[in-house]
Amino acid sequence: MKRHQFLDYLKLAAVAVGIHFTLGAQAAESVKVGYLPVTGHAKFFIAKEEGFFKDEGLEVELNEFANSADGLAALRAGKLDLGAFGTTAPLVHISKGADIRIIGGVMGEDAAIVTTPENAALVKSITDLKGKKVATVRLATGDAVLRGALDAAGVDWKKDVQIFELKNPPAVLEAVKSGQVDAGLVWGPHDVRAEEQGLKVVIRSRSLQPGHPCCRLTINTKDAEARPEVWVKFIRAFLRAEKFAADNHEKTLDDISKYLKLDRALIQKAYYEGYLDQASDPNVDGVVTFWKIMLKSGFAESNLDVRNFIATKFYEQALNQLAKEQPNEPFWQERLKVFAQRDNLAKPVAAQEEAWVKVVSAETLNKPCH
Repeated sequence: MKRHQFLDYLKLAAVAVGIHFTLGAQAAESVKVGYLPVTGHAKFFIAKEEGFFKDEGLEVELNEFANSADGLAALRAGKLDLGAFGTTAPLVHISKGADIRIIGGVMGEDAAIVTTPENAALVKSITDLKGKKVATVRLATGDAVLRGALDAAGVDWKKDVQIFELKNPPAVLEAVKSGQVDAGLVWGPHDVRAEEQGLKVVIRSRSLQPGHPCCRLTINTKDAEARPEVWVKFIRAFLRAEKFAADNHEKTLDDISKYLKLDRALIQKAYYEGYLDQASDPNVDGVVTFWKIMLKSGFAESNLDVRNFIATKFYEQALNQLAKEQPNEPFWQERLKVFAQRDNLAKPVAAQEEAWVKVVSAETLNKPCH
């Protein structure tokens, strides 16, 4: 080959390589995600750090928010493509006309009521909060669980309890420690931090509403319709992160530590030794029950059927793909079983609530509440 022909060949090759990488870059779908700085959101960190998002052809940008209320507002304003916020926040927005969809779960349970050691002896049950000041975080899942439990116990949370909605869990802990309030509601790892700071966990949310869902993966309806393949890919990465966390504890702790500047032992305790349900399915039964309790307690007002705002197809498709790729992997078979138990949108509401009680009662009610 003559010299000029060789040089032309190299130029063509360079152009071809450039086109290849350009197309590859274009193929990566951009997704802006809002998350909370808590251990329960570890799957975002894992999927990012272990390259699962990238493997699925996604370029994910993680944006931290102090609370669910601010995050949902950003999602509705189009500043986020997906938000991972407490069950309460999307449901309240839905009750007010928001056109959003729940497509998966992030975590469940994990909230706790804390007091000073002096007040711990005075708060043995939910009814002991009558006449007291309680700090919560605005639109937090635990806040709705608390009000629902007060209502169920015959305590009017609008009249008999002074509830103060604060910005974030650290603000709640400060209010409790300073004596501004008698009790405060937080979630992991802040329950563990509370104990390290000398406070006491007196009630766990799982004892008030066993197996309740917490943060849900939420997107705008227009995005659900415009980019269905993106959400299947996203949930594939999320499920892979869930499996990774189950199989690789030390590396998982490394990944979480990059996002949460907390002591490693504290992260270990909150994520692996605490009260955290790490399932990623939408949990239709749990959300329906949560919705009914919100309505009954007066936390929200609506005649809507919340099931119309839950899209299970993305999770189902992603899970089926992974199970087909690894047919002998028990992890995927167990997730398929859970999905079949609690994610049937065609099931009547009453049957969903009954099924939910059966699913959580045997496992959850036998776990310690304190």
